[in-house]
Amino acid sequence: MSSTGNDPVITSYAKAPARTITAGGVTYGYRELGPKGGIPVIFLVHLAATLDNWDPRIIDPIAKEHHVIAFDNRGVGASTGQVPDSIEAMADDAYTFIRALGFDKVDIFSFSLGGFVAQAVVIKHPDLVRKLILTGTGPAGGKDIDKVAGITYWDMLRRPSPGRTRRSSCSSTATPPASPPPARSSTGSRSAPSTATRRSR
Repeated sequence: MSSTGNDPVITSYAKAPARTITAGGVTYGYRELGPKGGIPVIFLVHLAATLDNWDPRIIDPIAKEHHVIAFDNRGVGASTGQVPDSIEAMADDAYTFIRALGFDKVDIFSFSLGGFVAQAVVIKHPDLVRKLILTGTGPAGGKDIDKVAGITYWDMLRRPSPGRTRRSSCSSTATPPASPPPARSSTGSRSAPSTATRRSR
């Protein structure tokens, strides 16, 4: 996909308009910014996060020179549908979203749960991804990877109340409770649908 040439280039995440695209019965909420044309950078967000959780201090510098796209996973934030019950299904959704936008080659920047999803995307669709950045994440079966959900929820609960300084989600560290809640794990996948329609809001 390429820019029309007349569209103003937005490089501030705070000013990027919310958009939607529907594919396979799911409407995905997303934002895009930066110069269009070439290979876009797809941002895959962390557990329990929406578009609003990305830190502009991370996205804006990248958007100065790259076409950046961030989206809400199925069933989260502005996206419709039911939340998937496996990483593989989330990878299928990411693939569906990317292909619905018309891209057959992308770079991926991923954080935490987004890193799990990114790894599954690369395994299932190796020709889709040119470059992959994994941050704050790990491989399936990695040491203490099963504690990630509990630590994440604990960190969300211990964040400062409104009016106090909030740390960036993409740069925060958390000290887990003595016994964090167990993480839920499941397996399974679904096939990626192919039909798509696109609209802005």
